[in-house]
Amino acid sequence: MKKIPLLKGMLLIFLMIWLYAPQVIHADVEWTIKKKLSLNVPPLDFALSANEQWIFILTPGEILIYSLVEDKVLKHIPVDQAYDRLQYSVRNNALIVTSRSGKTLKIIQLEEREKIDISGLPFQGPEHAPVTIAVFTDYQ
Repeated sequence: MKKIPLLKGMLLIFLMIWLYAPQVIHADVEWTIKKKLSLNVPPLDFALSANEQWIFILTPGEILIYSLVEDKVLKHIPVDQAYDRLQYSVRNNALIVTSRSGKTLKIIQLEEREKIDISGLPFQGPEHAPVTIAVFTDYQ
């Protein structure tokens, strides 16, 4: 007769542990490869731009600027072959490349330029004069 209360107590303890123990939920992850970029040379490092429109790819002797929007390499920035690491500075909009073997660091300032089609539009001044557009985004 003493076995029944002991069995009930053990069942009660087991039930309490089962109810209050954290439950393990198995989730599945689905994935697809969006793009595979084949390069002629091995990539050494990469970084994303702040707006994630470009991937900067460091290869021996150059940095490739790949546009995710246009799905192509837009620019090639030549660098010394000794550079082996790359970082992007969001605050300064600059690329920082370093060479461990050469013990050097180079900062490359990036400047975005947009082409505006003005064909057929009236204008004043020289046809190829530089234009600076200031954007004010702080309306306080």
